[in-house]
Amino acid sequence: MSTKGNWSPPAVSGRLFTFGLVASWYSSNIGVLLLNKYLLSNYGFKYPIFLTMCHMAACSLLSYVAVAWLRVVPMQTVRSRLQFLKIATLSLVFCCSVVSGNVSLKYLPVSFNQAVGATTPFFTAVFAYLMTVKREAWITYITLIPVVTGVIIASGGEPSFHLFGFIMCVGATAARALKSVLQGILLSSEGEKLNSMNLLLYMAPTAVVLLLPATLIMEENVVGITMALAREDFKIIWYLLFNSTLAYFVNLTNFLVTKHTSALTLQVLGNAKGAVAVVVSILIFKNPVTVTGMLGYTVTVIGVILYSEAKKRSK
Repeated sequence: MSTKGNWSPPAVSGRLFTFGLVASWYSSNIGVLLLNKYLLSNYGFKYPIFLTMCHMAACSLLSYVAVAWLRVVPMQTVRSRLQFLKIATLSLVFCCSVVSGNVSLKYLPVSFNQAVGATTPFFTAVFAYLMTVKREAWITYITLIPVVTGVIIASGGEPSFHLFGFIMCVGATAARALKSVLQGILLSSEGEKLNSMNLLLYMAPTAVVLLLPATLIMEENVVGITMALAREDFKIIWYLLFNSTLAYFVNLTNFLVTKHTSALTLQVLGNAKGAVAVVVSILIFKNPVTVTGMLGYTVTVIGVILYSEAKKRSK
């Protein structure tokens, strides 16, 4: 009597582990997005900079626990003042991206936010061309046409369109792409490369330092207002704690999924994640959608998939 090697206990447990990681990655990514939307738009907590600072504070603490105590990955040290300045630059761009994205959620539904966010490959290609003079194959640039066209169509068919929210969302998407390109340029030498967990360990505290004066100046007395809210409804504290912890788990599961599968798998999962987030947000928040808006988003997603395929084949 023979048993199939594919279904041996280690193989099954390995599959279950990978499935659990992917499920955790989806849950944390979509969960933090929906909770951000709920807090900033539905609950009425109108302090996106302070919310981002809470995220970064949690990432600072939990990154230290994961790397220094639990040794999820070996700790890498910052070797020079120049390397630290490079990390601080990335942290500043990262802050701009996250804050702009959170601001946009005050004004835009998650479905439209995700449609705009799907244009990240377009901005990545533009910044890579401008900053590294990196040329892609012509077919790769052709695939970016539906990426942008889809957002134009979705904008025209979005019943909840808000110009300022749209500008913030585009800014967040562009900053996310800029960070990706900058990271490849600034931390390119072997001595300066950091894995994503160590990079977060140094970026998150820097982000807190950058965001603290911004929130004190632009969101005056936010701590006092939050304490007053907590006296009326203590759930706000639990929301903030849970949301901030989820923000860290987005980064942790992102790293683990890439480690146990591949960067390509993460890219494919990312394309599907946007669609899942759109469906779940519509079911929860019941924001109005139009056929034109969904058509635009579909065109953008198709463009992103074609772009990924073109990039893969050009390597």
